[in-house]
Amino acid sequence: MNKAIDISVLDGVIKRTIETVETSKSQIFDIAESARQQGNSMKLELHELRQEITKVIQKVDALELAYRKSRNRLVLVSRNFHMYTEEDIRVAYEDASRIQVDLSIFRERENNLKRRRDDLERQLRTLEETIVRAEKLVSQMGVVLGYLTGDLSKIGEALESAKQHQLMGLKVIQAQEEERKRVAREIHDGPAQSMANVVLRSEIVEKMLKNERVLEAQMELHELKEMVRMSLADVRRIIFDLRPMALDDLGLVPTLQKYIRTCEERMETSIDLVVFGVEPTLRSSVKAAIFRLVQECLNNVEKHAKAKSVQVKLEFVQDSLSLVVKDDGIGFDLDERMGTGGSFGLLGMKERTQLLEGQIEVQSAPGDGTKVLFQIPLKI
Repeated sequence: MNKAIDISVLDGVIKRTIETVETSKSQIFDIAESARQQGNSMKLELHELRQEITKVIQKVDALELAYRKSRNRLVLVSRNFHMYTEEDIRVAYEDASRIQVDLSIFRERENNLKRRRDDLERQLRTLEETIVRAEKLVSQMGVVLGYLTGDLSKIGEALESAKQHQLMGLKVIQAQEEERKRVAREIHDGPAQSMANVVLRSEIVEKMLKNERVLEAQMELHELKEMVRMSLADVRRIIFDLRPMALDDLGLVPTLQKYIRTCEERMETSIDLVVFGVEPTLRSSVKAAIFRLVQECLNNVEKHAKAKSVQVKLEFVQDSLSLVVKDDGIGFDLDERMGTGGSFGLLGMKERTQLLEGQIEVQSAPGDGTKVLFQIPLKI
């Protein structure tokens, strides 16, 4: 009875902790978004300020040239005053004086604009640092939330096997959070930045049209169209990485062929896909899991192997699938790697294979490449 009470109290503490962490995470995210919006406004102001500085500098250069000419005219008149009327001398002095005053005004304006530009650039750098720190905090809180809502939300069951599964659970949660962070970073650095730039450039186009600068506006619109097209390609690539729609439409093998062609272009590595047998009708979850196994293997090759060629072999035999991914890269010491707990990639593949009730074997040695073998039953 006392044990049940203790667990109930602990569950209550955990729930309150989760609520606090979620609220803090939301607040930090709002701070980051507010900083990002402020940064976009500052970027627009900085863009306009730089254009204004360019115009002022051109004006200063023109006034300096005019001032030198007026000084030369004044010297000429002064030296040969007997050849010029008093009106000529007066006009020469007034012109030189007026241009000198204008030059002083525009030089001061140039200095003020440059100080404002430097101040804006410093503020923008500070905002960007704030955004990076906020995103890091949100990511760390995501790990904490995953841990609290995962292992500890069922504290009664977790107490029996916590020592055995704590390390694995934490690593899996961290791997999931890293994947979310990767996707978030891709969206932030790709489509999100492009969309922010589209908003910025569209405001510039509006101002051009108001000032009847039609040709410049048309050029900006053309660039905007190309930017949107590139953003759309980025979004489609991210969607494909998250869940290839072709798996359900075309099947496992055609999807792998398409993915491998993309990997070859990105990695600049020769990847050969060999298929034996005929692909049977597979459940959607099984196709997705097998695709992820190949994807994880190729990701590991890209990050660590430094391979020149890779072979992916699929063999459908009755009610099972044999999958082999082999590269000619630098390899690694398998005993040493597993002795340190293994990498997230190997742990993820091992857990995914276990969910499929299959088996995984990794063969590797320094300088001798790596070979990963999977044996997966297709009727689970």
